[in-house]
Amino acid sequence: MEMKRQHATRCAAIAMIAAVALGTTSCDHESGLETGKPAASIPALPGVSMSTTTTSTKPAAAPVDYTRLLLQSRDISTKSDAFTAQPATANPDTRPGAEVLIVNQEQTKAVSILLVELDNPASGPSALAEAQASLTKSVNPGPPQPSIVGTGGTVVSGNSPDGAKSVTVLLFTEGSTLARVEFDGLPGQPADANFVTNTGQKQAIALRVGLPTAQGAS
Repeated sequence: MEMKRQHATRCAAIAMIAAVALGTTSCDHESGLETGKPAASIPALPGVSMSTTTTSTKPAAAPVDYTRLLLQSRDISTKSDAFTAQPATANPDTRPGAEVLIVNQEQTKAVSILLVELDNPASGPSALAEAQASLTKSVNPGPPQPSIVGTGGTVVSGNSPDGAKSVTVLLFTEGSTLARVEFDGLPGQPADANFVTNTGQKQAIALRVGLPTAQGAS
């Protein structure tokens, strides 16, 4: 039952983030702009030949395999607390990105990582704001705290709405990717702040190094 709730929460977050990332595209249609209408042709002047310049079309960039950019269990395991990762999911809810759930051997701690590709880095602030606003579905958060991780890093911590577990969520962007890292634990035992920061920094580095230059640029 707990795994189903976590999956439902992640799906809601994905849908929300996708709506933010795609919002700019829908505005053109709502405002009545016909972005696909060709420009009017220029009439030829008498005695002047109109030359046509052929431009090459840049090939579309290959889609990013975000599953290879997710942290692995060994990245967060310690000698006293070993974690195991479940199979990663590519493009959850058909949106470019990936997610994975990593659980410790005692099944008292879980780290859920969701990566979602945005249209461009400029949409990061609005995506972060919407993601933070949706956190009440998974946690009764205290005041948000700034984080040094990535761009716009923010941490909120509290308990799940049913009080069954502690929940800490780290949100940040790296280039044109939004990252949501959730740390679940026993009630009243929130994730250690250093563990949250270290995990987030490792994920930010993986994105910075692994993303194509255009997408990884902040």
